[in-house]
Amino acid sequence: MQNIIKLALRLSIAVGFLSAVADRLGMWSEQFSSWGTWEAFLDYTALISPWIPESMIPAVGFTATVLEVVFAVFLLIGFKISLFAKLSGCLLLVFALSMSFSTGIKFAFDYSVFTAAAAAFALSTMKTKYLEVDSLITKS
Repeated sequence: MQNIIKLALRLSIAVGFLSAVADRLGMWSEQFSSWGTWEAFLDYTALISPWIPESMIPAVGFTATVLEVVFAVFLLIGFKISLFAKLSGCLLLVFALSMSFSTGIKFAFDYSVFTAAAAAFALSTMKTKYLEVDSLITKS
């Protein structure tokens, strides 16, 4: 059963990251979109990061996007799950705290960002390997 839970955590965190990236790149229809465009995503990034200079917002948005894609890919393929789950938890916690301090804690709870961070940290503690590239590397 723990193997299925671990796989579900990996998939849900990874798909959550990839869905958010797809949204900011305009890949979701307007009906299902939170941002819909890169510019709208950068506006939101500026909103939840008022302590970051405006000139740095594009770099912050780009960095967050790259990290989300990289973390998602490694979680999906099962490479260094403990490390990338911890990093994912940290990134999600930064998002949750930024949302909480800038717009209030309600949105961080409504979007389950604290829950996703906790799930990532929980995933990082699961040591058994299941459908992971790491299993193939370890056998070699």
